[in-house]
Amino acid sequence: MIHLIISVFWLIFLVYWAVSALRAKRSVEGTAWWKQAALRFSILVFVVVGWLIPDVHRTLGRAPTHGSDDVLTGVIGTAIVAAGLGLAIYARIYLGQNWGMPMSRKQDPDLVTGGPYAFIRHPIYSGIILAMLGSAIGLSPVWVPPLIGFGAYFIYSARREEEFLSQQFGETYRAYRRRTKMLIPFVL
Repeated sequence: MIHLIISVFWLIFLVYWAVSALRAKRSVEGTAWWKQAALRFSILVFVVVGWLIPDVHRTLGRAPTHGSDDVLTGVIGTAIVAAGLGLAIYARIYLGQNWGMPMSRKQDPDLVTGGPYAFIRHPIYSGIILAMLGSAIGLSPVWVPPLIGFGAYFIYSARREEEFLSQQFGETYRAYRRRTKMLIPFVL
């Protein structure tokens, strides 16, 4: 049951993400189509593999080391997934048309500093990382490699985006950066 709940959360997130991307502002410089396709394909593969994990374990004759066998761990993992995806969706809604693929620059950008951005400069990345951590806790440690890979990619993207934003918004962005944290409120 936990597997199904977490999978539905991820499915809702992906559907919302795909639909809301249609309303984003145009990028100034077109991000290469193959980069966008590669990122979307890797996320799709990640979700499909995550969906199939219990079947892979059954096929190999091994049960997951934790998650579906441990109700408390499953519930905690599910709550973390819900919190992470909720944060990412809330941040995406708050960002509005300023959202774009990682490291893209938008036409006529606005510096968004309210809502979840009042505490974290990159709450979408934080939410997705948190949801992957919850999936690893609630489902299987097989989620740890994607967590590490996407986590590293998101940190790299956040740093690049901060360079762009410093150039676009100057001291206004630097002041915002000094009063907020990159990924974890009050910590990092």
